[in-house]
Amino acid sequence: LAPVHGISLKEYTAMCIKMSSGVDYIDVCKAMGIEPAIWGELNTIWPQRMAEDTSYTVSTLFGQYYAENAVIPQLENLQPTVTEDGAANLEKLKTDRYFYEELAGARQAAYEYGMDGAQWILDNYGINLADFQSVAMQWLTEQNQNWNSEDIMTFSNYQQEKQKEYAEKFAAEQGGNIADDVTF
Repeated sequence: LAPVHGISLKEYTAMCIKMSSGVDYIDVCKAMGIEPAIWGELNTIWPQRMAEDTSYTVSTLFGQYYAENAVIPQLENLQPTVTEDGAANLEKLKTDRYFYEELAGARQAAYEYGMDGAQWILDNYGINLADFQSVAMQWLTEQNQNWNSEDIMTFSNYQQEKQKEYAEKFAAEQGGNIADDVTF
């Protein structure tokens, strides 16, 4: 857990959170008083430590800091640029469970088709990864507090349907699936 270039795990996590929210890494580096090359080293060394830590202490703390949306003074004033459409979509994501499930299915389908699902949501809906994950935790918390297995199945089935729809869309955009011309 020793700092890397003077950057603690909590500070590294806060930097990751800001970047995942859409703040440019150059701005994050400036706010932290480091050169962009140092970010490259941080983003190599900290993940390597997580991968090599058999006690899972480093990755557990990273996850905890991320879930808590770790904030440090140097980064407090950095805010991502959010479009009007992005703000409206984020609000809808927070209030419309079906919209959330649709985008969760689309994101998974995008990943399965070799695309960055989080980037796809940002590009198409203006919602960054940090905000999307925050809303995901909101829905999970609500689901756990108001446990109803019928609702859970309904939302799960809906997400799977949407994932299938988006998979078909992405396949068509990429010229089909690799085995579409194979018949048995």
